[in-house]
Amino acid sequence: MSGREETHSLAVGYVLWIFGFTGAHRFYFGKPISGTIYLFTAGLFLIGWIVDLFLMPRLERSAELRFKQGPLDYTIAWVLLTFLGVFGIHRFYLGKWVTGVLYLLTGGLFVVGVVYDFWTLNDQISEANAESY
Repeated sequence: MSGREETHSLAVGYVLWIFGFTGAHRFYFGKPISGTIYLFTAGLFLIGWIVDLFLMPRLERSAELRFKQGPLDYTIAWVLLTFLGVFGIHRFYLGKWVTGVLYLLTGGLFVVGVVYDFWTLNDQISEANAESY
């Protein structure tokens, strides 16, 4: 395994790359600033999106070196956030029951909480995984 933990899936990264002009793959690999830039510039006018096709293995390695492996799976949490974030399902998965219920009742705290989680989900999972050991 070459000394790095398997936290993020390269295959999932490539699937998200298909929607890369939205920054999805960059958020998944823990690059929220460039993810936001891609979101507002259509993947840096599609040029950055195409370049990322070749940078994907490096993005995965960087994420695996940065984030902690543990009982919570990054891919599951990201799928839950992406498709059910306004219902707080990813928060329930992380064991954050109070904010999960709050998200459920308020549409992800009026979507602002969901945006916050797009920026911080990898760190939240990494912290929870580190606490579990």
